[in-house]
Amino acid sequence: MKSLLKNILARAIGYAPYLILFYFIYQIAIFREMILINTLLQFLLFLFVACIPALLTKRMSYVDIAWPWGLVLIGVLVLFLGDGYRPRIYMVAGMYLFSGLRMGIGALILFSKGHLNSELSRYSYQRRRWNKAGYKNFNLSLQYEIMIQCFANITFLAIPAILMSTNSTNSISTLELIGVGLWATWFVLEHISDMQKQQFLKKSFLEKKKKQVCNVGFWKYTRHPNYFSEWMVWNAMIISSISSFSAAFSEDQQLVWIIICIGLFYISYIMYTTLVYYTGAVPSEFYTLQKRPNYKEYQEQTNMFFPGPNKNKY
Repeated sequence: MKSLLKNILARAIGYAPYLILFYFIYQIAIFREMILINTLLQFLLFLFVACIPALLTKRMSYVDIAWPWGLVLIGVLVLFLGDGYRPRIYMVAGMYLFSGLRMGIGALILFSKGHLNSELSRYSYQRRRWNKAGYKNFNLSLQYEIMIQCFANITFLAIPAILMSTNSTNSISTLELIGVGLWATWFVLEHISDMQKQQFLKKSFLEKKKKQVCNVGFWKYTRHPNYFSEWMVWNAMIISSISSFSAAFSEDQQLVWIIICIGLFYISYIMYTTLVYYTGAVPSEFYTLQKRPNYKEYQEQTNMFFPGPNKNKY
């Protein structure tokens, strides 16, 4: 009984930051329409694309379709509901649309090729965590994990869109230009990283060299250049929205704005922990070590997340 109560409390705490942030964002009148419509549509998207398929198949991998298309949804809402300065609206909508479409289309391609007919390794790894934590109801755990990502799209990950789309300042600040420029840079580098790995794997397959470790291009300097670039994409979005936060800040609701500010910068922490520990590097490497004998040597010579020079020549 104590273990059950402990697990219920742990999961309630897991949802708490999202619910708290939702409450405070809702206190800002100009944000209410977008956050309410985004909440409704994200719930519907995740329900039909991830929750129901997960219930029927016992696989969590469908969240890889729901989450990026949720970003696309935010971008579309910005275009239709944003009442700020139009060039700024187009900038922030573009960041969400391009980010979401790149991953969302890729997920649909994987789905069409049958790659989601079995659980992706990063979500198989989640079951190990559930067992270790004492969570015995896998159906409930699946839905809990899926809804965490849904709540992220409703709250934290929507903050830059909400701030920038409601900013009516009739000019683009230098900080916004820097943020968008950094976003474009890391967006391109993330795509190049994925292409480098695909080309490496294709070449290894054609040369009948199985179980090779990708250590070419950006993969020489970090074991996960695509994850690092994705993290930097979100950091760039934070930078691009600082000016809009400053323009909207009001001392009349100082506590509310302090919480929103914390939420804005907390995006970086959320994405870092997700890309390294939750569904990123750590789960990926757990299974890669079992499949690729040379990966241990690669780990010893190459930084896991942050790029840096090789410790030894690989």
